Amino acid sequence: MTKTIAIIGSGFSSLAASCYLAKQGNKVTIYEKNPTIGGRARQFKKDGFTFDMGPSWYWMPDVFERFFQDFEKKPADYYELIKLNPAYRVYFGIDDFISIYDNLEDIKSKFEEIEKGSGKQLDTFIKQAKSNYDIAIKDLVYRPGVSPLELITKETALKLNQFFSNVSSDIRKKFKNERLVQILEFPVLFLGAKPSKTPSFYNFMNYADFGLGTWHPKTGMFDVIRGIEKLALELGVTFKTNASIEKIIVENKTASGIIVNGETIKADIILSGADYHHTETLLEKEHRVYSEKYWQSRTFAPSSLLFFIGFNKKIENISHHALFFDTDFNQHAIDIYDDPKWPKNPLFYANFPSKTDPTAAPDGMESGFFLIPLAPGIEDNQQLREEYFEKIITRFEDVTQQKIKNNIIFKKSFCKNDFVTDYNAYKGNAYGMANTLLQTAFLRPKLKSKKVRNLYFTGQLTVPGPGVPPALISGKLAAELIQKS
Repeated sequence: MTKTIAIIGSGFSSLAASCYLAKQGNKVTIYEKNPTIGGRARQFKKDGFTFDMGPSWYWMPDVFERFFQDFEKKPADYYELIKLNPAYRVYFGIDDFISIYDNLEDIKSKFEEIEKGSGKQLDTFIKQAKSNYDIAIKDLVYRPGVSPLELITKETALKLNQFFSNVSSDIRKKFKNERLVQILEFPVLFLGAKPSKTPSFYNFMNYADFGLGTWHPKTGMFDVIRGIEKLALELGVTFKTNASIEKIIVENKTASGIIVNGETIKADIILSGADYHHTETLLEKEHRVYSEKYWQSRTFAPSSLLFFIGFNKKIENISHHALFFDTDFNQHAIDIYDDPKWPKNPLFYANFPSKTDPTAAPDGMESGFFLIPLAPGIEDNQQLREEYFEKIITRFEDVTQQKIKNNIIFKKSFCKNDFVTDYNAYKGNAYGMANTLLQTAFLRPKLKSKKVRNLYFTGQLTVPGPGVPPALISGKLAAELIQKS
């Protein structure tokens, strides 16, 4: 039977869910509060420069392939991919960086060069990471987080000890060089928690990094948003932008519609891909499953201070993706998770899409995106943003041995307050809820409301967790639950 389905938000999880639900024969409409679709993956354009505002790493290409395969399509039908080489560089000081290449053999050689015996150790480590990847990403993450039994399989039973040790201690048993340790700890930061708080099983992120490589859609991550939007339109999905949701209507403990810009719109099913905490505030208190106390007790992934910058010249001595680990890695993690405050000497990430995509900046110029991870819920004001911009741009100049401050045409900042305003993000988080042991699978907020019939959730605060590939999977899981209802 055809159902009328209203989806709140147009990020990756909502877009994915809309495709599955439309394919089932439902009448699906996406309501987006902002003027353009994409959620955190929106695009920003100014003076001939183009920026992805959120996700900029295309990892786990197999998840995207599996998504499109469900519609008898492939990514290449909608966008073109380029494999980056180097995938990224990690900078530790002046003229001191390690390039991560596009194949494991070259990465092993680089490790061996830095620490004798580490090439062989890396080979063993990545084989184990691949084994975990095959279990997690090809199977476990496609389960809806309804029961703890979902995690119990023959394969996971053999790896039970990996849920009770952590990524950091495992890496440190095998590698002694601090720079190699930090490179191996880096990928789990995508899961939103400290490596020392992330179960060892999640080392599958290292296989995603070294085994599958880093890709770039030809003109940026927004290509993927455009691609899934095109698929959704082909399947009959309707899009409404500038559509702010004021309330979810509940009658007899059943969701029956939404109020959008003052207008009541009836629906058989409501699916929210917006911030989970915010979505529950659209309900009367008695219909909310999770209390304020619950949300306050969760470990959230970081927020971020972002800068989108147009430069009037080409930037040298830099790769498309660059990590600046020229300060204390552990201290910055403490400043995010243990003692939340603005870090004195932050690590930061720089992304120059125009190194790969000539359309990202006018001829002879460069588009730059800088990101500092921060504790969620932190104080945010213009003065702090400027102070931290000065810190990172000065370090960037020192480490890459060039002057670029006077070549800035414009810069736009985006921080905690903007995450709250633009995305209704709880505490201004950028990546959702961290994947710690006690916030994994069935221990995360549920895809289906326990109190309100016909109300469902998808996205980074629910199953399976933060990141673009998990968002696509989350959309599929929510659509499957709706189909069964």
